[in-house]
Amino acid sequence: MSLEFLDVHAAAKSERFSPVARSPMERQTRKAGARFEDRDGWALAVAYASRDHEVQALTQAAGWADSSHLGKLELQAEPGALQTVFTENTGAPCELGYASRVAGTWWCPLTPTRMLLVCEPSRLAAVRGLVEEASGSLVDVTTVFAALTIAGPKAREVFARFCALDLRAQAAPPTALRPGSVARQPGIVLCEGPDRFLMLFGWAVAEYMWQQVEEAGRHLGGEPVGIDALAPLDAPVEQGVAS
Repeated sequence: MSLEFLDVHAAAKSERFSPVARSPMERQTRKAGARFEDRDGWALAVAYASRDHEVQALTQAAGWADSSHLGKLELQAEPGALQTVFTENTGAPCELGYASRVAGTWWCPLTPTRMLLVCEPSRLAAVRGLVEEASGSLVDVTTVFAALTIAGPKAREVFARFCALDLRAQAAPPTALRPGSVARQPGIVLCEGPDRFLMLFGWAVAEYMWQQVEEAGRHLGGEPVGIDALAPLDAPVEQGVAS
């Protein structure tokens, strides 16, 4: 079954109407005081407090940002074909348990036959072009997976309060990819940097996941932050799979 009809970029536009996609956590972000902007077809929570205040939360405790707008493609193919696509586009061997980030796109092998690609929505069409010729099934799952970015020196402590995955620094270094149980729900956690994680989970349980993160984060002195407060990912993470 195709989910292409859920793609906001496929919606008809006119001079009087421009479709805007919305996160399933919008109610929570608005309640927390988020300021919104429309970007790339999405209503995004870009800020809550001042930039300095949000950066302070990210550098001294933890902050979490709604990242559900990120484009997500799922490729299912035979193991050999999947490995070929991965290596041709990343220059790295395909290793389960680790992702590779190239040109702003995360290449995430979840199983020998299933890979998730995550990028900014503006890059989605270009990324699709890189893999659409591959032998297999390619589906846009942007609105299947909601997402939160959790960052800061206490980010791992936040996860420890609701997540069964082992995300200690020695067990989950940068580029580590950990599918598993997240707050008793199926989820995926990607370590984007030393103190930064992208957490993916079902669209239908997004409000519940926000509540779990908020409860754990505020207990540790954290708070929600807008996507504009998130620093660009460090260049070394772009190099590919962790050794």
